[in-house]
Amino acid sequence: MGTHRVSMDIGGTFTDVVAYNTSTGEIQATKASTTPGELSVGVLQGLEALVPELDEIEFLVHGTTQGLNAFLERRGVRVLLLATAGAEDTYLIARGPRLDLYDAQYRKPQPLLERKDIIGINGRLGSQGEEVRPLDEVAIRQAARRAESEGYGAVAVAFLFSYKNPDHELRAAQILREELGDDFTISLSHQSAKEWREYERTSSAVVEAYTGPVVRNYLLALEEQLEQRGVQAPLHIMQSSGGVLTARSARERPLQTLLSGPVGGAMGDVELARVSDRKSLIGVDMGGTSFDVSLVVDGQPDVSTEAELEGLPMLMSVVNIHTVGAGGGSVAWLEAGGLRVGPRSAGAKPGPACYGRGGSEPTVTDANLVLGRVDAAWFAGGAMTLDREAAVAALKSVGEPLGLDEIAIAEGICNVANAQMAQAIRTITISRGIEPRDFSLVAFGGAGPMHAVFLAQELGIPETVVPRFPGAFSAWGMLQTDIRRDFAEPYFSVDADLDLDDLVRVLTEMRSVALDSLSSEGIPEEHRSASSSIDVRYQGQEFTLHVPLESVAEVQQPNFLEDFARRFADMYQDRYGHSTFGASIEITTLRTRAVGSLGQLKTHQLAEATSAEFEHDVEPVVFDGESRPTIVVRRSNLARGHDFEGPAVIVEETATTVVPPGYRVTIDELGSLIIRQHEKEQ
Repeated sequence: MGTHRVSMDIGGTFTDVVAYNTSTGEIQATKASTTPGELSVGVLQGLEALVPELDEIEFLVHGTTQGLNAFLERRGVRVLLLATAGAEDTYLIARGPRLDLYDAQYRKPQPLLERKDIIGINGRLGSQGEEVRPLDEVAIRQAARRAESEGYGAVAVAFLFSYKNPDHELRAAQILREELGDDFTISLSHQSAKEWREYERTSSAVVEAYTGPVVRNYLLALEEQLEQRGVQAPLHIMQSSGGVLTARSARERPLQTLLSGPVGGAMGDVELARVSDRKSLIGVDMGGTSFDVSLVVDGQPDVSTEAELEGLPMLMSVVNIHTVGAGGGSVAWLEAGGLRVGPRSAGAKPGPACYGRGGSEPTVTDANLVLGRVDAAWFAGGAMTLDREAAVAALKSVGEPLGLDEIAIAEGICNVANAQMAQAIRTITISRGIEPRDFSLVAFGGAGPMHAVFLAQELGIPETVVPRFPGAFSAWGMLQTDIRRDFAEPYFSVDADLDLDDLVRVLTEMRSVALDSLSSEGIPEEHRSASSSIDVRYQGQEFTLHVPLESVAEVQQPNFLEDFARRFADMYQDRYGHSTFGASIEITTLRTRAVGSLGQLKTHQLAEATSAEFEHDVEPVVFDGESRPTIVVRRSNLARGHDFEGPAVIVEETATTVVPPGYRVTIDELGSLIIRQHEKEQ
């Protein structure tokens, strides 16, 4: 048996690796520069730095951005779409902007394929899954030959009503494999998303086909390199839903990994909420390229059953994360006499000007360095020494045209970036009727703690929490997750016509299938569990709410319908500010989530301080245009119970925390920095 549980998270600038020693309870974290040309190089460098004997690893999980990057950069494979004849234009017609109906500047999203890449296939199923016309198998074989001769990298198959009866799609896949071989990527819509709504289901299949080969090739190469280096534990991959799967399962369903990179931090928030007894958290993850915002509400992650990227929908369970292009590497530039920051990033190469890797454009990191908020001599735990003069030269390129010196333009860049990030938090909270002042702000990522208190100040959030190893918090969060499989079954019925016996039958079957699916993930029966929920709406409405069931047996209770309608009405009231209890409701989809427990890590308690004093320096740092004497302390010198007033800069190997004047820092038993407003300066 191994003695280490390890997670790996690739960011735009750094790759984070966290190792948990199951024998001692010790947690270690490190960063390695991301290697854009071959991401596995950076992964393996970080891995070997923490666990020299790789055969000691007993569990390994990885958050990958391969599929997401392939999608965003439009470098996926060429996809041939097979659709039901007569409805083959559904994907290109798409759906009107339900949330932007009156947006005069609305632009239709750019699809991943063109009309010439779609073939209408004869054969038709009815709305209940009955066969109306047999499948044209000759047309399927002709399509396979075309895919091969014209160099398509994948085929997506999306037939009408396949969620009711998958026979035509399964037969099409069988023929395609006979013609193209087992290694060719084929995506079936009923497997990508077994849900109603033809356009969304087709879009899900196309996205999976488009990104699938990129994800599979990366995972296969990484698994091979890990095996060559002696890693015996199976590789697990973070899912968009917040659970993990084996890499083998992820290769089969690559769509589920599309947003796996940012989700680790959200799951770290969930664990932090559990161990710290804080039920409502706003998590902000600021790295080198992007700024991600997620929520924990009443101790649970904010999860949706539908995601959208660049206007293209996907039906899958996904942790809601709002992302903007604001990171430490975000480039400052001028437009029409105004200062802009991002979304373009200097990335890992060349990186900010102060990195000394050939970059010359001013970035947020350069601005923080000039303000004294970064320890130039001990950046990333001493792994890098930053060049302040290069940062000053870069800042002058945007400051001088505006008549600003390096200090003024540096604060201006930070203020613009902070405004963009504050707006991102408002988008996921206030715009949904959620009051951010009722939450604590959890800051992580390499640059998150540097800006978090300023964001809390802007939004009136009373408390900022900076957990241990904030720069590697997303990787740490991946170690807190379990195996998860999600299943959906379209089920349409208004409450007056609902057959409760049939509902119990379908839910019971789904539960059985879900639990059995965990056997392929290596989960023993005693560690398996399943939960059910129902998508519900008022009759005649478009959108649904996700209403959980306590158990399948609940459906058989005498007052189930009334109690269930009341629960839906209460959720509706919380979400929209009104409800109509007693109005007819409609069920659209049944859902079952299977979870395989991987066990919880021991909660690490920080040693209590033996003295109120701690080793630190006092250095000049700029706040509000004024240089102030500021405490500069290495986090390793702080212990449980230490508290002090800002201004302060707390440095560590994976991040830097900036505490402006008027705030107080306390170190709690978990080693988290708890930052609250102390008093306003006169």
